Amino acid sequence: MRELYNERYRPQFHFTAKQNWLNDPNGLMYYKGEYHLFFQHNPSGINWGNMTWGHAISKDMVHWNQIENAIYPDKLGTIFSGSGVVDWNNTTGFQTGYEKPLICIYTSAGGTSDESKGQPFTQSIAYSNDKGRTWTKYEKNPVLGHIIGSNRDPKVIWHEPTEKWIMALYLDGNDYALFSSPNLKEWTRLSDINLPNTSECPDIFELPVDGDPNNKKWVFWGANGNHYIGTFDGKIFKAESDLLRTDFGANFYAAQTWSDIPKSDGRRIQIAWMNGGKYPDMPFNQQMTFPVELTLRTTPYGIRLFRKPIKEIENIYQKEYFWQDQILPPKNDILSGIKGDLFNIYAEIELYKSSEVGFVIYGEKVQYNKESKQLSCLGRSALLEPIDNKISLQILVDRTSIEVFGNDGLVSLSSCFLPDLDNENLSIYSLDGEANIILLKVYELKSAWL
Repeated sequence: MRELYNERYRPQFHFTAKQNWLNDPNGLMYYKGEYHLFFQHNPSGINWGNMTWGHAISKDMVHWNQIENAIYPDKLGTIFSGSGVVDWNNTTGFQTGYEKPLICIYTSAGGTSDESKGQPFTQSIAYSNDKGRTWTKYEKNPVLGHIIGSNRDPKVIWHEPTEKWIMALYLDGNDYALFSSPNLKEWTRLSDINLPNTSECPDIFELPVDGDPNNKKWVFWGANGNHYIGTFDGKIFKAESDLLRTDFGANFYAAQTWSDIPKSDGRRIQIAWMNGGKYPDMPFNQQMTFPVELTLRTTPYGIRLFRKPIKEIENIYQKEYFWQDQILPPKNDILSGIKGDLFNIYAEIELYKSSEVGFVIYGEKVQYNKESKQLSCLGRSALLEPIDNKISLQILVDRTSIEVFGNDGLVSLSSCFLPDLDNENLSIYSLDGEANIILLKVYELKSAWL
């Protein structure tokens, strides 16, 4: 293993930059077998600043190879967050060879550097004709001028029914706007959206409900995870749900989804910045969540968004432990003797007579309280209704994070922590009475940096 990725607090299957600061995921797109992950990056410092687009590629979203930085600051500003698309129809006219142009749409953050003093925040584009290895900024940037405040974070998608590009842009306060363009160069404002108690980093995408291709809904998403489910006709997004939230952890922000995943795959895959994590004496700062697949499903409370770790986590499975239909007494820990620092844990538990069930990981509890119906981890909680007195949990354990997914991802808790790395014991418990383990699988994981 390369020493660079084996530091004491280096996450082993969550993406981190080789060195220095990292925040929002940017420019997520898929092209010819490669997933592209760009990210807010300070190439010259451990703390936020000098925003540049770092760049990594992967064939499975688990094993990442960080390559040359893609987009650097210029006279228009440092390079704030944005998105990426494949211009399959060459609407931009940028294509020069066999490869389709890859386009990054980003905020030129005027006034955030000496070179850009006096400039406002505007939106710009850059393109690549060599599968994302080199990038050229459009000579007529910005493509969308200043509107208000520090308008930023353009999310662009191709809307097939209207054959137009659609941009969701954060404006100011809790306000966002939608724009359209035939070519990514000229933009027309379509409509406005308000997401209460939300700002920054919009995303907009369509998903089938319960897997039915004839029943689809749209999701409009903001940086803190607040979102609406509704309809979009190419001009106006109409919310049909209350303001919803899926992740309730301490470190979850600026989530974005990949564009251009093939229709034969059909998944909508999301990754977020685990903001605020601590990594003492490390050469890097901050990490991403593990990628999840998003689905819309009907629940007793209406249509809801579910988040579930992508199946590619199986690529780093190392050893499996398995239990089925087993009573868990209050004083019997069936996981006794299992130690490690990297796990994927899946459990289906009938609460039965217990008042609380859970796991202890690095001395930290992942717990479910039967009376309050609260799923808790690392100081954060989420309401999780049992189904026929049963719950399911999936728990991803890395060196500096625990991500918990309840009832197939109806709720999640993504949080960072500094573990006691000398306490790698894993245990399961039941309080005040027996629980029934319907199914329990514990997978030891190997490092993705091997």
